[in-house]
Parts: sequence; C-alpha cells; structure tokens
Amino acid sequence: MPGLNIIVAGTEGARFCAALETAIAAAALGQRARLFLQGDAAAMLRAPAGLAGDGARRAAGLPGLGELIDEALASEVEIIVCQSGLALSDLTADRIVGGVKAGGVVSFLAAIAPEDRLIVY
Repeated sequence: MPGLNIIVAGTEGARFCAALETAIAAAALGQRARLFLQGDAAAMLRAPAGLAGDGARRAAGLPGLGELIDEALASEVEIIVCQSGLALSDLTADRIVGGVKAGGVVSFLAAIAPEDRLIVY
C-alpha cells in the first residue's frame, strides 16, 4: 500500500491540524504516514504545543494541536522537523514536542517510495 508523505511549509495552524488529521486517517487505513515541518513551520512544535484556535476547536468537540500531535504519534505517524527550521525558530530538539525527530528535507524526500504520495500543506 502506498505511503502518505506530507510537507507542512507554512505557519498556519489550521493547515497543520488538517495535515495531522489527514496523516492520522491514513494511518488508521493501514498506510505509512509521515509529516515534515519545513522552515518556519517548525515553530508550531514548540513544547507545549498549542494554537490560538485550540479553544474554538475544543468547543466544537475537536482536539487541540497538542492532542492531535499525541494522537498522530500514537498512530505511528512519523513527525520530522526541519533542522534549519529549528534554527530559524530559535529552537533545539529538547524544546520541541517529545517524539518528533529532527531531519532534513533531502533525507525526507529520499525516503519517499515511487508509489508513495506527497502532499504539501
């Protein structure tokens, strides 16, 4: 079964939540799912994770960003953060959400199989 690879390239929290929800759904269907947060998007993984829109999401019965990240990791979605993005966001690996790996876009792309899908949010 083809895997799903998602690049989150912006800092828009709603798009990151949508990417996480898509990856979780793919994992539930038995697909390998990976997310790569590139550049400035790395800042959304600052621990503890949260967004300004979390209150509205929770009021609507939806999980906030932190809960989505936890669910993704529990579903074996691999979350990788751009090493350069960490530097841009003045972050280090010990100051981001646990379970997230640091890596580069080249290694992320190199691990995509020919039959896999790539989505950019």
